Amino acid sequence: MKIRRGELSDVPAVLGLLDKATEWLVAAGRTDQWGTEAHSTNPRRIAQIEEFASGDGLWVAELDGRVVGALAVGDAMSYVPPATEAELYIRLLVTDRALQGSGIGTDLLDHARMLARGLGVELLRVDCFGGGDGALIRYYEKQGFTRAEPFGVPVSDSVWPGQVLFQRL
Repeated sequence: MKIRRGELSDVPAVLGLLDKATEWLVAAGRTDQWGTEAHSTNPRRIAQIEEFASGDGLWVAELDGRVVGALAVGDAMSYVPPATEAELYIRLLVTDRALQGSGIGTDLLDHARMLARGLGVELLRVDCFGGGDGALIRYYEKQGFTRAEPFGVPVSDSVWPGQVLFQRL
């Protein structure tokens, strides 16, 4: 597997990974994380991934010429509490559900750590879905992250629960 800078031509593949992840979540009865609709048909999500690809923050993991994971890094998302020091923020991490457990996510997180160190940054942060059974939070904790503050994002008539995690490098 190799990790390379993502390009606009990778946007459909990244959206496909997000769609497959949503299908997996729906099949597991976990619709409260990302809902039930495909990301590839959501204009807001398409624009977001295109923005990641147009800058220098999108990275993709490739296996046998196929995109099997994506990482986007940059500034913190607007809905999370700001950091009090320089940081690199993980804006997206998604992997091919068919390859679950093969270490793609770990490799992409290692790449984010390398990028942060290259920038001279000692703080790496990420946010994730903070509801459900907490499995996603536990995943990041196993990857060396520590829980910081929970937050909520108003969505229609409810609040999407989020969790910020950080790692010192």
